[in-house]
Amino acid sequence: MDFLEILKAIFYGIVEGITEWLPISSTGHLILLERFIKMDVSDEFMNMFRVVIQLGAIMAVVVIYWKQIWFVDFHGFKSKPTFKKDILNLWGKILVACVPAAVIGVFFDDFFEALFYNEVCVSVALIVFGIAFIVIETLNKKKTIKAEGVADITYKLALLIGVFQLIAAIFPGTSRSGATIVGALLLGVSRAAAADFTFFLAIPVMFGASLLKIVKYGFAFSWSEFAVLMVAMIVAYGVSMVVIKLLLKFIKKHDFKVFGWYRIALGALVLVIFFLV
Repeated sequence: MDFLEILKAIFYGIVEGITEWLPISSTGHLILLERFIKMDVSDEFMNMFRVVIQLGAIMAVVVIYWKQIWFVDFHGFKSKPTFKKDILNLWGKILVACVPAAVIGVFFDDFFEALFYNEVCVSVALIVFGIAFIVIETLNKKKTIKAEGVADITYKLALLIGVFQLIAAIFPGTSRSGATIVGALLLGVSRAAAADFTFFLAIPVMFGASLLKIVKYGFAFSWSEFAVLMVAMIVAYGVSMVVIKLLLKFIKKHDFKVFGWYRIALGALVLVIFFLV
């Protein structure tokens, strides 16, 4: 195994771990990274790698939120397990929110990827949603909060948040977390609840998207490809553990405007690099 490729995988894992959870678009950053640090792999593997690397990041959510998402209590071999109705209800809302993106992902994933996965479209999405963050956070100060916590999110709200997530499924650069957080804020969900629900929503979405990509790739990994993927996932997991905890602390005292300005700057940078390099 080439040490240089492992080093590249570490860089990709760091970028994924940071950008997956901040509403700044992991896709936009990976496109920028690929401009300067190109991995020595096939295009087919790279298309799969960009998505499956997210499994490392999602495992961080599973670990951090384990008590809030695990719905079964075991009481020994002789006793029947009990189910936590409130958490089962939460999963019902999560699955409802996943429906719009799941339908598009299964039937139109390759079509939209071929159509919109390019520097210009990603840059536009970065800038447009960056502006949206700034505008919505400015207006949100006067908005009545309908859902203070995740438990207050109704099935109707969950489905509407899922529609916003659909935007990210279609337009790379939008940011899945960015789209769901913007949608949740518009619908009257508190900033903290919007972030938590976004993390929960990522679990089935990312597992499903990763499985779809692996199936399409055909499990035809060489040992070197497998090593690169595993290193990137492990690094993404470790970085995500830190980033998620920092983000949760950040949103208690700050709004998301800073991410909006960052997105606009990144979108402009990607456009400049695309046209000049």
